[in-house]
Amino acid sequence: MFERVSSQEIDQMFETDGNQATIRPWLRQGITWLAGDAGDPALLAAIGPQDIVVANRFLCHMQPPAAESCLRNVGRLVKPGGYLFVTGIDLDVRAKVALGESWNPITDLARDIHDGDASILAGWPIEYWGLEPFDGTRPDWRIRYSSVFQLGAPSHEEAELAGPELAASERSHA
Repeated sequence: MFERVSSQEIDQMFETDGNQATIRPWLRQGITWLAGDAGDPALLAAIGPQDIVVANRFLCHMQPPAAESCLRNVGRLVKPGGYLFVTGIDLDVRAKVALGESWNPITDLARDIHDGDASILAGWPIEYWGLEPFDGTRPDWRIRYSSVFQLGAPSHEEAELAGPELAASERSHA
């Protein structure tokens, strides 16, 4: 579990006793931990809409139709204007869902986030979990390589068209 975590990071985030690790209290504060099926349509009713949802490295283990369905379901968990962080998924699937659902990609640090784990990049193109290199020349790079999306909020362009008050509000949240 800690294969790619430094000993300093482990010490900061966990209390350890032998081979047991417990998340430090300051990290647990204000967080409710639940186990469930991310593809279950009843999940939204169980936990309600969230400001931030993280879908990290589990969708890559699914066939594309199942990953697409699951990602759409996970997206429904995000409150309007909230954020979805999604990594570890086939980029074609993520881009298809993001476009189809009109998710707004957050491109700040997109390359840094995409390239953040060299071991995943090293698997490309041989391993199913390998991640293709970032290609900023692609016309769809913003949606393809973004790992963070704002859902249910107008894009910057839509906010500008809607008027100065909404545009100023949108800028203050960027």
